[in-house]
Amino acid sequence: MARVGNEYTDQTERTGHDRRPEDLDRFAALGLRALRYPVLWEREPQWEWVDERLGRLRELGVRPIVGLVHHGGGPPDTSLLDPQLPEKLAAYARRVAERYPWVEDWTPVNEPLTTARFSCLYGFWYPHRRDALSLAQALLNQVRAVVLSMRAIREVVPGARLIQTDDLGKTHSTPLLGYQAEHENERRWSTWDLLCGRWRGIEDWFRYIGIEEPELSWFEENPCPPDVVGVNHYLSSERFLDHRLERYPERLHGGNGRDRYVDELAARVLGAGPDGPAPLLLEAWERYRLPVAVTEAHNGCTREEQLRWLDEVWRAALAARAAGADVRAVTVWSLLGAAGWSSLLTAGDDYEPGVFDVRGPQPRPTALAQMTRALATDGTYDHPVLHAPAWWRRPERLWYPPEGPVAPAPRASAPPLLLTGAAGTLGRAFARLCDLRGLPYVPLTRAELDVADAADAHAALAGVRPWAVVNAAGYVRVDEAEREPERCRRENVEGPSVLARECAARGVPLVTFSSDLVFDGAKALPYVESDEGAPLSAYGASKHDGERAVLEEHPSALVVRTSAFFGPWDEWNFAHAALRELEAGRPFAAADDLVVSPTYVPDLVNAALDLLIDGECGLWHLANGGATTWASFARMAADAAGLDGAGVEGVPAATLGLVARRPSYSALGSERGALLGSLEAAVARFAGERAARDGPTFSHTRSGGMRVGWTIEKQKVGSGAAAAPVHLDARPWG
Repeated sequence: MARVGNEYTDQTERTGHDRRPEDLDRFAALGLRALRYPVLWEREPQWEWVDERLGRLRELGVRPIVGLVHHGGGPPDTSLLDPQLPEKLAAYARRVAERYPWVEDWTPVNEPLTTARFSCLYGFWYPHRRDALSLAQALLNQVRAVVLSMRAIREVVPGARLIQTDDLGKTHSTPLLGYQAEHENERRWSTWDLLCGRWRGIEDWFRYIGIEEPELSWFEENPCPPDVVGVNHYLSSERFLDHRLERYPERLHGGNGRDRYVDELAARVLGAGPDGPAPLLLEAWERYRLPVAVTEAHNGCTREEQLRWLDEVWRAALAARAAGADVRAVTVWSLLGAAGWSSLLTAGDDYEPGVFDVRGPQPRPTALAQMTRALATDGTYDHPVLHAPAWWRRPERLWYPPEGPVAPAPRASAPPLLLTGAAGTLGRAFARLCDLRGLPYVPLTRAELDVADAADAHAALAGVRPWAVVNAAGYVRVDEAEREPERCRRENVEGPSVLARECAARGVPLVTFSSDLVFDGAKALPYVESDEGAPLSAYGASKHDGERAVLEEHPSALVVRTSAFFGPWDEWNFAHAALRELEAGRPFAAADDLVVSPTYVPDLVNAALDLLIDGECGLWHLANGGATTWASFARMAADAAGLDGAGVEGVPAATLGLVARRPSYSALGSERGALLGSLEAAVARFAGERAARDGPTFSHTRSGGMRVGWTIEKQKVGSGAAAAPVHLDARPWG
C-alpha cells in the first residue's frame, strides 16, 4: 500500500483480492507451502477481514509470512520521517502478534531502502522528498521500526522469524563513474547491514549528509539479523551509469552534482548482458552467511518472457544452492498481478497479470500458474517458449552502443509456431510480433499452404512439427463474399476445419479468428462469447460456420472473435484511410449508424499469443474497450493525430455503396476477460506509432519487460496482494 499525496493505493483492492477470500484456495491449489500476506498497518482495524484470511490459510496448511508495511509509511498520522514511526509500528506489530500468536514468519517493513528511495529521494510517494538526508532518515526510521517490531513480536512469539526483503540490484558504470557505482553497490546492502549491526561500509556517506554516529551506533547495540535474507530482484534492478551523454536521448540525462550521466537499464547497454540473479544470490550468501530466499520475481512483460524470467530465477536459485549457498525458496511474485506499476502507482490504471489474471469475472490461471504448480511439486517445468532466449539475452536488447563485446544469444532449440496466411495483414502482424517476442515461427503464405487442402495441411504439420498453429488465413472481403460465397466458405469454413482436424490428430494447439459480423445487431449491447450468432451476410455466415466447425473438430482450439482492425504497419485499413484523406485536406465520409469495436492489431496479436501460451480454448472476444460509430472512430483518430476532425462527414451506411448487410450494432464485450485496453489509449498509440513511421516504440516496464507503445522509463519493483514462496525443498524457514 503506497501513499501518493493523500491517496493510498491498495493492491488488494485494485486486484479485487479484498473481495475474494476464495483466492486463498486457488493459491493453495498451486502446491504452495508459504505465502507472503498483507496485514497492513494502514488497514487497521479490519480485524474481521484478517481473521478470515489468516484462519483460512491455517486451515489450508499454508504458512503465512505476515507483512505489516509495504511501500507505505503507516496511517495518516505518521510517515517515513516521523521520529515516532518505529515505536508506533512496534505497537501495531504487538497487537497483530497477540491476535495471531501462531504466526511465526514476519516482514514488518518490506524493502526499507527501496521505499526510502522512491519516497524521499525520487519523490514519487509520500512524503515526496527529493534529498539524500530524507532518504537516509527514512531508511534508518524503517529499519529501526523492523528491530522494535520484531522485539515486540518475539515477546509474544519467542520463535518468530524475520524474513527481511529489499531489492538487490547491481550498478555497472564507465570507469569515470566507478566511484558512483561503488557507492550504490555498497548502499544496496544497507537494510540488511543495519539489521546485522554492520553500517560501517558507507559511514562516510551517512556522516556527509548529516546523520550523527549515535544514530548509527544504535544498530550495533541492537542487532536484529534476519533469519532469511529476502532478495527482491528485477530486470531493471541492474543499472549502467554512463557519462557519454551524446549516446542517449536528453530526457535520460541526469547526474549526482559532481558528474552528469545517464542511469540506464544494464541490459540495454552491457554487451555481455546483465549479470542476472545467480551471482547476486551468491553475493548475498557470502556477505551474510544467512539463509537466502528470492522474495520477489516478477516480469511485467509478455507471457513467454514472464515464464523465461521465472525460469532464469529458479535456475539461479538452484545454481547458487549447488555452489553452497543456503537458498530456501523462490517467491512467485505476484500471484494476482500488479496494477498501476508502469507509473509507480502515480497515475493510470494499467494492469499486468501474474500467476492469475484478474480481468475476468474470476481470476484466470495463466501459464505462470502451470509453471508455479510444477515447480512447487516436481521442481521442474517445461514449455516450448522456454527453449528460446529471453529478450534480455538477445542482441536486439541493445538500444545504445554496447559497452564491451556483445555476447551471442543462446542458441534457440524451441519448436516453431506454424503461421498460415503470412502475407495478410494479420499474418504480417503475427510475424512482426513473434520476432519481437523471440517466438520462432514458420510463415506460410496461401501459395505455400492451401489450408482447405487436407494433403497440404498434413504435409505442412508433418514437415514443420510446430508446437502450435496460428491460422491467420481467410477470406476477408465482406462485400465481395456476396458475389462469391463458395470461395468465401472454402477459405473461412473448410480451411479452418481442415487445420483443426489435423491439429487435433497431433495434439497441437490451434488459434484461429472470427468476426463480430456473426451477429445481427439486434442486441444493442456489447456481444459476449455466449451470445448466439445470427449473421446477416455471406461473410458473417462463413465465419459463424467456421467457428462451429473448428470447435467440433478440435474442442481445445482457441477461436478469437474480433472487429475492425487498425494498426500502424498496414496502410490499408480504415484509420489510415481516414487520416490520409484529412491530411490531404479532403473530407472523409464514414457511417454514423454502424456501431463497432475497433481493434488495435498489436494489442490483438499480443493478447492472442498470451492466451495461446496459457493454453486457453473455446470462443474468446478480443477487442479494445469502447463502442463507437465508424464516423466517431475517424474523428478520434484525427484528434489523436492532431488533425481537424470536422473533416469527417457522418453519413448513413446505406449511402456508402456497401453490398453486404452489416449489423447496426456489433460491439464486442467479453464475459471471460477484457484483455485489451481502452480504444482511446490504443488510438493514441496508433497515432504516435504512425507518426514515427518506423513501427511501434518499445520500452521497458518497471520490471524490465518490453511493451508496445509504452514510454515509461522508471526503474524497479513489483507488488501485489500476495506472493508465494515456492520452496526448493521441504525444510522450514530459519
